[in-house]
Amino acid sequence: MHDTASITLRQVAVTVSDVDAALGFYRDVLGLTFLFRAGPGLAFLDAAGVRVMLSTPQGAGEPGRNSVLYFGVRDIVATFEACVTRGATAERAPALAAQMPDHALWIGFLRDPDGNLVGLMEEVRGEAGDAG
Repeated sequence: MHDTASITLRQVAVTVSDVDAALGFYRDVLGLTFLFRAGPGLAFLDAAGVRVMLSTPQGAGEPGRNSVLYFGVRDIVATFEACVTRGATAERAPALAAQMPDHALWIGFLRDPDGNLVGLMEEVRGEAGDAG
C-alpha cells in the first residue's frame, strides 16, 4: 500500500495553440497569478499553490484535447458571470451537482480560447446549499 498523503498536485499542463491568448484568459479572465515565461511557447501561473503551465503542442499534443481543470471559487454564480463578462465562453451555467451530507457541490463550465473545458466549483456549506 502506498502512502498517498505525500502526493500533492503541483502543476497542470494545458496544451494551447496560442500561449499569449491563453495567458490572457487564465490571468485576466480567471484571475490566476502570472509567475513567469520560459520562451515564447511556455507560460506559468499560480492557482493557490498549483502551477498551471500553458504550452504549445509538444509531440502528439493537440490544443483543446486535455483533461478538465477545476478551480475552486467562492460565489460561483458571480465568478462565472464575471468571467463571461471578461471574455470567457460559457459552456454550462453553475448548477447543483451533488448534495453531500455537510455541503452542496455546485459546478459550472467555461471554455478557454482553444476550447479547453474549465470547471468552476464551489462547496456551499449550510442548510439551503444555495450558491452565491
